[in-house]
Amino acid sequence: MKRALFIEHDHVTLSGPLWRAFRNRGYEVVRMPVVKEENFENPNVQVQWPDFSEYDVIVPMGSPWGVWEDERIGNWLLPELELVTAAHNAGQPIFGVCFGGQLMARALGGSVARAPRSEIGWHHVMTDFPEIISNGPWFQYHWDRFQVPPGATELARTPIASQAFVMGRTLGLQFHPEIDLEVLDCWLEMDGGPEEIEGEGLNVEILRQQTKAEEPGANQRAQALVDYFLDHIATSEIKPV
Repeated sequence: MKRALFIEHDHVTLSGPLWRAFRNRGYEVVRMPVVKEENFENPNVQVQWPDFSEYDVIVPMGSPWGVWEDERIGNWLLPELELVTAAHNAGQPIFGVCFGGQLMARALGGSVARAPRSEIGWHHVMTDFPEIISNGPWFQYHWDRFQVPPGATELARTPIASQAFVMGRTLGLQFHPEIDLEVLDCWLEMDGGPEEIEGEGLNVEILRQQTKAEEPGANQRAQALVDYFLDHIATSEIKPV
């Protein structure tokens, strides 16, 4: 059985629709925690990374920290950057989500910085390739944004941030295709979760209701995105580094 390594940078990372999408394609989902709950306030931990070559797909997920915060999380961020760069250069398929997409942008020569304002909730995107990234809506939860790496193809964007790019066998996303109500409620249980959302002028209960209503369509969009990734991006021709 093929294996997908989900790198979970914090203790509230669930990936329901994405887990199901990969499992529906016959993948075993292997979860790798980075910063455990007891280290959340002091996240600059040492991590024993696995051998990425033992997995068929690498899936770096989101994070409450920034890809640019070397001083705060450099003990594991800098080794992870090296590992995903090597994996990409070796032709290993990588599916990066939010922090994971920003991670891949930085690893491949792009940049990551604070956005002029946050994007939170369900948003449509402007897509150049609807067969890969539909216009959504997709769930957003970010204060940072990436600049697409040189040589990559931008797939979609909003007025605030680039939303997706592809480069070789790497797909980098800014939005969260893994969101359903269970995942959102897990995020809301994190200290400061509801206050953080309401501080951006949103109503938590309305956001929960929207997420419940969007679940059926969001699940289908997540499966379609994973299907395209596995059928086309993960099997694309490897170009010399």
